[in-house]
Amino acid sequence: MTSRLTSLKFTLLLLSAILLVRLFYWQVLSADKLAALAQTQRTSTRTIPAQRGRILASDGFALVSNTPSYLAYAYTPDLTTDPATLAQSLAPYLLNPDPDATEAAKPVDQRIREERNDLIDKLTDTTKTWIPLGRNLKPAARDTIAALNLPGIGFDEQKIRFYPEASTSAHLLGFVGRDAAGDPQGYFGLEGYYDLELRGKAGLVRQEKDASGKPIVIGAYSQTAGRTGRDLQLYLNRALQHSVEKHLKEGIKKYGAVSGEVVLMDPSTGAILAMASQPSYDQSSFIDYPTALYKNPAVASAYEPGSTFKVLIMAAALQEGVVTPDTICDDTCNGAVKIDKYTIKTWNDKYYQDETMAEVLAHSDNTGMIFVSRKLGRDKEIEYIKKFGIGQLTGIDLQDEASPTLRDKWNEVDLATASFGQGLATTAIQMVRAVSAIANGGNLVTPRLVHQVIGDQTITIEPQIGPRVISPETAAAMTEMMVTAVEKGDAAWASPKGYKIAGKTGTAQIAVSGHYDTQKTIGSFIGFAPADHPKFVMLVKLTEPSTSQWGSETAAPLWFDIAKDALYILGVAPTQ
Repeated sequence: MTSRLTSLKFTLLLLSAILLVRLFYWQVLSADKLAALAQTQRTSTRTIPAQRGRILASDGFALVSNTPSYLAYAYTPDLTTDPATLAQSLAPYLLNPDPDATEAAKPVDQRIREERNDLIDKLTDTTKTWIPLGRNLKPAARDTIAALNLPGIGFDEQKIRFYPEASTSAHLLGFVGRDAAGDPQGYFGLEGYYDLELRGKAGLVRQEKDASGKPIVIGAYSQTAGRTGRDLQLYLNRALQHSVEKHLKEGIKKYGAVSGEVVLMDPSTGAILAMASQPSYDQSSFIDYPTALYKNPAVASAYEPGSTFKVLIMAAALQEGVVTPDTICDDTCNGAVKIDKYTIKTWNDKYYQDETMAEVLAHSDNTGMIFVSRKLGRDKEIEYIKKFGIGQLTGIDLQDEASPTLRDKWNEVDLATASFGQGLATTAIQMVRAVSAIANGGNLVTPRLVHQVIGDQTITIEPQIGPRVISPETAAAMTEMMVTAVEKGDAAWASPKGYKIAGKTGTAQIAVSGHYDTQKTIGSFIGFAPADHPKFVMLVKLTEPSTSQWGSETAAPLWFDIAKDALYILGVAPTQ
């Protein structure tokens, strides 16, 4: 009997101790956690999306703005219709208004059936009181559903991207998709690079609810205001952009090219005045296009620049004083040059004895550039390639910029071919930046699209002037040599009259499976105008033109066509 009483007392004491420990845990250690859980259970929280900032051209016109769309939702405590019937009523009006190609290929009745089944799954989820049913509804769809007078069905107004000028500047602008959580997210171009500034800050609404999930009229209510996204005002000249896109499309068709790029930049400030690439895509239905088109090739795709690169190596040699415009080429220019197992020829198999450096550039003479390379020397050639920013990111404010790397080891053949732009890779924006150093008197500048970020305060992004690469004297001498190259080059017939233009053509063979395809080339032309006081530096690049493999017969005429418009738009009158 005594042992039983002892066991009972011990059991009661143990249970009391356990109870005290649990009470201590609940009331002391977990008090904050339980209070927060209780608060969550009796409070509903809803996010109010922020309106995304606009992207404006230099004249204030909106290249990207916002237009109303609606999110349809179900508030389960107010629903009076069973899920199957409700889903049957809503499905036809909740179909994706902008389906991708796979979805659009399905019969409409199949799409409605799949939408209905998806809605049933959502509406039978008993763990939620607020259920999103469909996003990006157009006003007409919203009005049709509202007219059904279905209790528990409501709408939140949202804003989606709207492009007043359709797909103009798609590669520059990027697009807005959804992140892993389903929230709006900017991708590529300006939308990606400036996503944090554009997206703003969402607001929150908190309201006390009863046991059934309905709001308590006199319960606690709080609202945290959001912040509208900031606007971006670009340097982009809208008239120039239209001209560039129009001429590029026509040029690709005229010359039978696979693709093309055009970049115009103010060499003094780095302001991007226009930039276009083809083929392109439509940002409002980006999902219908191959993902390979999303990146901007002018900043993300590498290519061998060909003879346009000669102006950089020649400028380096002038700066180092190893040649002058009047320096005579030695017997290197008398015929093909043999280096190791390779024989290097001129583009037209013509050779010019006793030609000057100015004539080397005008003739686009590869053997003459080998002479320049040898005069410059291995270390200096590599040094200036790097000084001009080749193989480095330019810092342009676009999300998708990439840069090819330079080789680690350079042999004699590598140095020779680099002097005329083969055997090394660059991007279009790197070449524009490098040649801008000649146009502006010797300094690298950082390419920039955004001039101002406009919100509760306006932030002006000042030009970033980088290191000096060459002296003003060298830049002036190089400019005159480039003017001669235009006036005496094969494309002189297309040059607009009354303007002094500095430029250089380029034709680069395309490397395929470890060797160069003699039939596939990249034709390009880079230059600036007016040569004495440049308003722009422009690169035109055409990939695999079929009418002619030479840049002088494809890219150069296209460059001059665009330049005529650019000079007029920028208010530069001819001198004669």
